[in-house]
Amino acid sequence: MRTKVKAIETLACDAGWRNYHFVKLSTEDGVVGWSEFDEGFGSPGVGAVIERLAPRVVGQAVGEHERIYAQLHCSTRPGSGGVLAQALGAIENALLDAKARTLGVPCYELLGGKVRDRIRVYWSHCATWRINHPTYYKPAITALDGVKAIGQEVRERGFSALKTNIFLYEPGGKNPKGWRPGFGVPFYPELNVDRDVLNNLRLHLEAMREGAGPNVDLLLDLNFNAKTEGYLKILREIAAIDMFWVEIDTFSPEALGYIRRLSPHPISSCETLLGLREFMPYFREQAMDVAIIDTPWNGVWQSMKIAALAEAHEVNVAPHNFYGHLCTMMNAHFAAAVPNLRIMET
Repeated sequence: MRTKVKAIETLACDAGWRNYHFVKLSTEDGVVGWSEFDEGFGSPGVGAVIERLAPRVVGQAVGEHERIYAQLHCSTRPGSGGVLAQALGAIENALLDAKARTLGVPCYELLGGKVRDRIRVYWSHCATWRINHPTYYKPAITALDGVKAIGQEVRERGFSALKTNIFLYEPGGKNPKGWRPGFGVPFYPELNVDRDVLNNLRLHLEAMREGAGPNVDLLLDLNFNAKTEGYLKILREIAAIDMFWVEIDTFSPEALGYIRRLSPHPISSCETLLGLREFMPYFREQAMDVAIIDTPWNGVWQSMKIAALAEAHEVNVAPHNFYGHLCTMMNAHFAAAVPNLRIMET
């Protein structure tokens, strides 16, 4: 297949409290491939990198995405990782879409074909968006009763799992506020976990369980909001609550492995890692039960390689799906094709 890339553009649209960003890749034959990327949360400048790299892609055969990726990696090797790697992932995903459209097949066919017709999904940021962004996500949650209500809504809508975050409540379980010091809200760089945080988290999870009932799995995302000592305090505090997984981000595979060996709950991690080399020490350390792969950041083709490495270490994977609707479809194709899938975020 020799059809060539004619142009690459970046586009953005207003999604309310954030923007969605896209790559539009056009071929000489009039086919358009799309991908979604993100630069609104921790990755400013991805679009600028894509635009800078676009001339290196224009004129190349759209089907040769592996060679193009390798060439782009070579040309950016001294500064590899970070927004550079995310830009390469976005370009790769647009190339895959254009290739699939040119061939007249779904993208999952390029990944080896689907191994499943149905994908288990969980309701992500459950209660989180209605607390943090009540203007856009209604009804607003202003008390623990609202947490119980959304737990019931999850069950009634047919979801079998949900994921939530950490919140601090005023006396009486009122006026929750997100607690995410790992992202500077509040600015608390020491990341200590005190008794107030532990009590509030337990109350939040108990309310969610009461609303969702016993048959909906609970997932908890702790992000980068603690250090090793704090993560262990949290895990001890919620040891009696049945958890599907507890998600922890840390740049130390040794620390994560230590936490996992002491945890009463399965540990998931790695959603911020880029490329095989960054994942390898976590697999060697047996640091997590589930490896979370960000396919928009890494590129779906590269993500299949990471999933294969996970399989070799007896670890299942889950796609990170924090973005817009196009990313959901990109991740659905990945989830359909990857053998060692645990669950998918929605």
